[in-house]
Amino acid sequence: MSGSIFQKYARDFMLAGGLFVLILLILMLQGSAYTSRMLVEAACYAIIALGLTIQWGYAGLFNIGIMGFIAAGSFMFMFVSFPVNERFWNSAGPGMLVEPIVTLLIGVALIVAVRKLRMIPGWLRTPLTVIIFATTYLLVTAGIDPAAKVIESEAGFIGGFGLPVFVGWAAAGIIAGLIAWFAGRICLGLRSDYLAIATLGIAQIIKTFLKNADWLTNGTLTVSPLPWPVPKPIDGNFTEARSIYLALTAAFVIIIYMLLERAYHAPWGRMMRAIRDNEEAASSMGKDVNKRRLEIFVLGCILMGLGGAMLITFTGLFDPSGFIDLNHTFLIWVMVILGGTGNNRGAILGAILVYIIWVMSEPLALSLFDLVRVYGLDWFGWQAPGDLDSRALQMRVFVIGLTITLVLRFAPEGMLPERIRQD
Repeated sequence: MSGSIFQKYARDFMLAGGLFVLILLILMLQGSAYTSRMLVEAACYAIIALGLTIQWGYAGLFNIGIMGFIAAGSFMFMFVSFPVNERFWNSAGPGMLVEPIVTLLIGVALIVAVRKLRMIPGWLRTPLTVIIFATTYLLVTAGIDPAAKVIESEAGFIGGFGLPVFVGWAAAGIIAGLIAWFAGRICLGLRSDYLAIATLGIAQIIKTFLKNADWLTNGTLTVSPLPWPVPKPIDGNFTEARSIYLALTAAFVIIIYMLLERAYHAPWGRMMRAIRDNEEAASSMGKDVNKRRLEIFVLGCILMGLGGAMLITFTGLFDPSGFIDLNHTFLIWVMVILGGTGNNRGAILGAILVYIIWVMSEPLALSLFDLVRVYGLDWFGWQAPGDLDSRALQMRVFVIGLTITLVLRFAPEGMLPERIRQD
């Protein structure tokens, strides 16, 4: 029995063993503090990658707006868990925000009513929705502008509510899911390429808003230090604190993985794969394709928001300008594709391996450049350019590109391709 299990999962065991050896090697070369930090960040990326792999691997949804949902979740965590800013609550800002908030709530209620009331003809719902949305936007903006000036001048920014970190993480997943629900209601009926463009636009809108709403997010001035769910490093003991944080993030990864595996092999998961593989056939069997896609889209974005919140919690800094497509969209796709689309273990393996390659490329490139500089001068009299060390950071993209090429050449379906169980 054990032999058959090993044969079935031989590739999984070998790749996991190779990854473990690689981590041990980094531990010996870079030390425990560096390695623990790297693994915590890799675990957070693994949660985000799991969110993408269920969207793309389970349902075939092409989401390239990952950065936006990470940023939204990160902001919500900061807003909920950052300490209270007494200067804001002692200023005129709270009173000035009441009117635009009430206007926003009324506008949302009217839009929901227009979409749900059967007495309104179908042809009239879209024009009414557009009119209510535009009117609400103008009224809310007109109310927030003077309040924003007062808040920025008297308090800097709103601050947070000082709630526990786990409440902030839950709020991060909820806000990312709500944004995904609103976006999905509009976009999921589009073709995959149009869906990709739509999600990319949503991500840019979220980032631009967070970057420019100084009264709400502190803008480019950033917010720090963010609270931790575990004791922070004391007297420079980074290893112990990071190890505890690593245990916490690893527990999240394991729990999420087990829940997703259970869903994957359940009737719900089989239905999602049926929609992915043959949408017309699934629809002819009475399945509500758009509704099911919306479910998986929201679920995946919840994990993206959660992973983003856990990541900035660890770094201790909320910076709206720090969310970039290269790190928070492209890199996630690389993790999922190289790990194996539709395989949750592959997503975790790909996230950890790709992130290790990403962060280790620079120090390895610096070491290689030092050798080239020394031996080039000794052997050939070659004088290295003065900016050689600054080019080490650029090696990340080259090494990732090389990794993609090699993996897709020898394992086109990823390191751990999807394994369909015959239920």
